[in-house]
Amino acid sequence: MAHTAAPRLRLAAADDAHDIAQLSRHAIEHGLAWSWTPRRVQHCLRDAATNVVVARERGALAGFGIMKYGDDDAHLLLLAVAPALRRRGVGTVLLQWLERTARVAGLRAIRLELRTANDAARAFYRRHGFEETGQISGYYQGLEDATRMLKPLRTAPATPSNPATPPR
Repeated sequence: MAHTAAPRLRLAAADDAHDIAQLSRHAIEHGLAWSWTPRRVQHCLRDAATNVVVARERGALAGFGIMKYGDDDAHLLLLAVAPALRRRGVGTVLLQWLERTARVAGLRAIRLELRTANDAARAFYRRHGFEETGQISGYYQGLEDATRMLKPLRTAPATPSNPATPPR
């Protein structure tokens, strides 16, 4: 995997919604009806419980992530990297930014769903500490199954029956 200079990350702004929606349409929603439209992305931008982060290289959208924060865990709704920029660390940088944010918020885990047939995405998330927790038949518009994945962010406190594990 060739790494270049880290892309510039920032919270998305209203004028990013169209580019985010287009990348979602082509990189994530291919073969499905378009649901992550600019309007839906704008809604996420206005939602105080959701972060939308973008990576830009030379002014162009390199990738983005959308994550919703709950009381106990975060739900990674979307993560995409422009096809020409994959395997260069852009997805890792985005995921690490979102994970740090969830850790700072004190959340216990990040969960997500992805297309079961997307072996590259499953491998990517496994490399970043996610575990498969189940399958959902017909999750994607009744056409494709999803795999659920989870990454624990904090361990349970030490108890006599649960001795503390050494920090990583």
